[in-house]
Amino acid sequence: MSRMNPVTELLRLLVQGAPSEEIAQVPRLCGLSGADLAEVEGAAELALRVRRTLTQHQRREAELAALFDSAGDLAGLRDLDSVLRSIVHRARMLLGTDVAYLSMNDENAGDTYMRVTDGCVSELFQRVRLGMGEGLGGLVAQLCRPYASSGYSGDDRFRHTEAIDVAVRDEGLVAILGVPLRLNRQVIGVLYAAQRSSRQFSPDEVALLSSLADHAAVAIDTARLLEETRTHNTAMRRAEQAHDRLTDLVLRGGDVQEVAAALATLLSGGIIVYDPDGCELARVGTAPQPFPASEVAASRVSGRSVTTPWGAVCAVLAGPELLGALVACSELSVDDRRLFERASVVTALLLLLRRSTAEAENQVRGELIADVLRDPHRDGLIARGRRLGVDLTASHFVLALASSDRVRAAAARVARTRGGLSGTFDERIVLVLPNSASRDIGVPVTVGVSGPASGPVGVATAWAEAARVLRALESLGREGTSASVSDLGFVGVLLGDRADVGGFVSSVLGPVLEYDKRRGTDLVGTLRAYFASGGSLTRTKDVLHVHINTVGQRLERIGVLLGADWQSAERGLELQLALRLERLVG
Repeated sequence: MSRMNPVTELLRLLVQGAPSEEIAQVPRLCGLSGADLAEVEGAAELALRVRRTLTQHQRREAELAALFDSAGDLAGLRDLDSVLRSIVHRARMLLGTDVAYLSMNDENAGDTYMRVTDGCVSELFQRVRLGMGEGLGGLVAQLCRPYASSGYSGDDRFRHTEAIDVAVRDEGLVAILGVPLRLNRQVIGVLYAAQRSSRQFSPDEVALLSSLADHAAVAIDTARLLEETRTHNTAMRRAEQAHDRLTDLVLRGGDVQEVAAALATLLSGGIIVYDPDGCELARVGTAPQPFPASEVAASRVSGRSVTTPWGAVCAVLAGPELLGALVACSELSVDDRRLFERASVVTALLLLLRRSTAEAENQVRGELIADVLRDPHRDGLIARGRRLGVDLTASHFVLALASSDRVRAAAARVARTRGGLSGTFDERIVLVLPNSASRDIGVPVTVGVSGPASGPVGVATAWAEAARVLRALESLGREGTSASVSDLGFVGVLLGDRADVGGFVSSVLGPVLEYDKRRGTDLVGTLRAYFASGGSLTRTKDVLHVHINTVGQRLERIGVLLGADWQSAERGLELQLALRLERLVG
């Protein structure tokens, strides 16, 4: 190692995909000391950051690939056993768990049984039957919502039975997540992912498994009906073809607008797609409509579409999580309503994929803007921006925003749609937008604005100014407003590192200066004498050597030019500062 270039060795390890431990050992084995060692340690830290970023991106790519494969398999399968095996296998792969299994309700026996397992080694566990309401699965079916336990044996939130507990111990399971398979309001089974060690399942994992379960329930329904009847009536064939068509559209990379257009064609009516906050994502064949919040809430509770006088509304769900809503602006038949509800499942898959892609892109954009602000002289920043469709050499405005989850999400959405960058820096949200783009982010927030600026150094300088403006707005109690240095008057002069003194003087004294220039008067001199005399008319007339009535007439004229509030405390302070600056700059 001592004869090898440490930087070359770090690059080699990154290319080979070496674990972080090997990368971290390079500084210790390089045989250097002092400043050389510090430089290698810095390079190793950067290499570890690259390694972590690559690992995160690989994980996201694997997750998206698994979800695409799952939808593709389910869309193409028609045999019920094959459908169920694919569901369970994909569930295990998606969450990376030791075991996955699916229980189905037996209506004749009044209990549930293990229909398919993946990764199980215990015959006892694979043969176990659960009475209704027993075990974690009974709780899932009873409440019709996902449930997770990080330590099954000691969890007293559900009813334990000897038979179930023995089977779980025999399989060695510790952590279990269960999500319902629902058709309409009926739970037909439960899909599980389980680990042989303690594990906390994240909300994203619950949402992904729930989305797969909802999508799978439709496939199960279709396959079971095919198996039982072997014949399709016209409505079933149409629903199946529509479901496959929409799923295929998603798998080929179709966006929300394309799915809405396809559904509008299938239903021969207008369609609107909303996000969870009621913002319109897509609209086809109809005029804009107010967000039907109460109908969406009712659909979310019932799990079915809600009929309205003008059409129907269906909540788009991933388990209990609301992803958005579908609105049909035409009267639907019974068959059309079923097709409409199936379309909400496909839309949920699309919105989950869209969210995962957006989160990955947001992280990359956030890392770039953080690097620009941390070290604007770093090599490669402009090239990284161009790969994201952002030309950092062009003119941009920089916004500093008060931080909250809602503002962070809105800023990320604005950055993606308007060709900018967003991220978090120094506990503030930073948003960089092209000069021509609207700076309205659609949510109430305090905003400091600076710019235009170009180049990484210009953006970093503008950020420092925007952050100072934001702090000033908060200190002045002006929450919920937007301002730049020039909007803050004399406060802006003090804050700005590129203060436009002449512009400030003109904005404050402009009407008086123009009047003096046109008429050959000296109202500016009268103002100076008035403020220097502490607002006393008597002392002012002594300084100017004029009659007191003349002073009064001049001040009256100044009031007409500057406005009736020119003697207020705030305006008076601005005027005195402008008078001093005017004398300094001539």
